Amino acid sequence: MTNKQRAYLSSLAAELSPILQIGKASLTPEHTQAVDEALEARELIKINVLKNCFDDPREMAQILAERTHSEVVRVIGKKIILYRAAKKPVIKLPN
Repeated sequence: MTNKQRAYLSSLAAELSPILQIGKASLTPEHTQAVDEALEARELIKINVLKNCFDDPREMAQILAERTHSEVVRVIGKKIILYRAAKKPVIKLPN
C-alpha cells in the first residue's frame, strides 16, 4: 500500500466512528472474529483501545492485521484503522 493510498483511507476513516472497543481483556478470539466480520462488511474500520488496556496499540494493530489478513492504515494514539478489500470492493484506491 502506498503513502497516497494510506492518506486517502485515513481521510475516509476520519468520518467513521469506532465500531469496536478493546479494553483490559486485550485481544481475545472474539475481538478477532468481530474485526474479521466488520472488515468483510465495511472494508475500512476504526477500533478504539480504551485507557484500561495496557497493551501497545501498534502491536495490537499488527496482530489484528495478521490474523484478519488486512492492512494497518494508521494508528493514531489509541485509535486503530484497518483496511481489507472486499471481494467486490466499494472503496476505490488511488494509484
